[in-house]
Amino acid sequence: MTNSIKTITFLILCLMIGCKGEPKKDGIDKSKITKPDTKKVTESGKLPFIWEGSNIYFLLTDRFNNGDTTNDKALKRIEETGKLRGFEGGDIKGIIQKIEDGYFKDLGVNVIWFSPVVEQIHGSVDEGTGNTYAFHGYWTKDWTKIDPNFGTYKELKQLVETAHKNDIRILMDVVMNHTGPVTEQDPVWPDSWVRTSPPCTYKDYESTINCTLVKNLPDIKTENNENVELPETLINKWKEEGRLEIELAEIDVFFTKTRLKRSPRNYIIKWLTDYVRELGIDGYRVDTVKHIKEDAWSVLAEQAKLAFLEWKSKNPDKVLDANDFFMLGELYGYGIDGKRYYNFGDRKVDYFAHGFDNMINFQFKYDAYQLDYEKLFSKYSKALYTNLIGKGVTNYISSHDDAEPYDNKRNKTYESATKLLLTPGISQIYYGDETARSLIIKETKGDATLRSNMNWDAINNKNTKTLLRHWQKLGVFRKNHPAVGAGKHKMISKKPYVFSRKYFKNGISDKVVIALGLPMGEKIIRINSVFPEGAVLIDKYSGKEVIISNDSVAIDSEYEIALLAIKK
Repeated sequence: MTNSIKTITFLILCLMIGCKGEPKKDGIDKSKITKPDTKKVTESGKLPFIWEGSNIYFLLTDRFNNGDTTNDKALKRIEETGKLRGFEGGDIKGIIQKIEDGYFKDLGVNVIWFSPVVEQIHGSVDEGTGNTYAFHGYWTKDWTKIDPNFGTYKELKQLVETAHKNDIRILMDVVMNHTGPVTEQDPVWPDSWVRTSPPCTYKDYESTINCTLVKNLPDIKTENNENVELPETLINKWKEEGRLEIELAEIDVFFTKTRLKRSPRNYIIKWLTDYVRELGIDGYRVDTVKHIKEDAWSVLAEQAKLAFLEWKSKNPDKVLDANDFFMLGELYGYGIDGKRYYNFGDRKVDYFAHGFDNMINFQFKYDAYQLDYEKLFSKYSKALYTNLIGKGVTNYISSHDDAEPYDNKRNKTYESATKLLLTPGISQIYYGDETARSLIIKETKGDATLRSNMNWDAINNKNTKTLLRHWQKLGVFRKNHPAVGAGKHKMISKKPYVFSRKYFKNGISDKVVIALGLPMGEKIIRINSVFPEGAVLIDKYSGKEVIISNDSVAIDSEYEIALLAIKK
């Protein structure tokens, strides 16, 4: 990181002489942290944010929106690449622009997860799918610097601040498992840091962890918890950039304060938690969870939570709420049926017990395909209120590396939105789900077909506008009502299909009634005493107000969906 030398000097002096007024060994005066009362509803009727019912928008930074064309050609990345395998121009400024334009607000998004923006390898490699640069962000060269193709540290800070001002949380995508591939411009790290063989065979626990994901992707020795020296190439790089003394001083402060070993994983933990400590990042999406021993994740989670508390303590006027730092894991192949465990064959591991609050649910697309609405919704509600109580899953229909998305040809775009945004758990929209961005791109190889540029021009199309409006209505309803994603599900009637969701936790109370497959025109919807007789409800899909009479409401609308909530 690039803090001022004055700050570093002060921190070092504090460590030497002992800073006063520190009630805890972590040096954080928690009494000064602003803690908004999450038990109260605001005057506008807005309910507090809760992670377990949130609506995440996942985007590839390079493919979402180009907000600054001056950084499109950085670090001499000029070699010809396979189709959609080079940098296309998307950047941090582009994300900021869309926040300011209200795009995420209109979609009901309250969390943005963007692909990694730390400095990537400078060279390119061909792994059999065409010459490729690290546009995706998962081939790290330097964890302490922002890649110039994506923007600057100042812009990242602006992104977090802009998001927070718009009541949006930020999930930073982090990689601890590997560096980027070796190229002429990017030499391999020392043996004390990485292994370059054997490749993973996934036969058991060990052959999934102490191995490389692919042949030319050096694996960080995260299992090693002994002191190691910093890579010489990294030291020389920092020296050339004029920040060696600052980086080394910050490292000394971190390890003196935490008393952790100067091991490969702990260096990376230091670098990753700096973004939390300095910017107020709200959570991590953690890459390649099953490829690192679980004790390492416990350390990352602990240090990230402390860093978040430190940021809150220093920035009480910027604190959004009392939520803790959030850990979302990419445990590839995990499904909700596994409950709290991932099965390696020779052992089962509970990663939720090692710092994770939530796991990406790779099973959702299959459940969404095989189950009708009631079976899908009731299954997920039951799982979240029994086997996964206190934890959760994040559902998706498409992603950047899932070659079998729910709706590959985009033939079920309305159903995709309805199932994703109304299923209990966290919903994750992958950029372009809401605009039917094509997942089949001619002349691409491998996962490049999933990673095309955002189809902004399509929004001017009448059909796309109508589809987007469907996503927006459902997304905003989910955002405004934690009961949708985190409440208990109960069917009210089978035909027409009507159900309720009720959420009662930590003093927060929220109830909704939702109906699907309704006839167009006039319809009667049973309420089943979810709301009192005579109460005024608003159908957030049609915008119409209705009054409960005989435990039912009558709505005359052109839509097959009703999203009912009490008028406030």
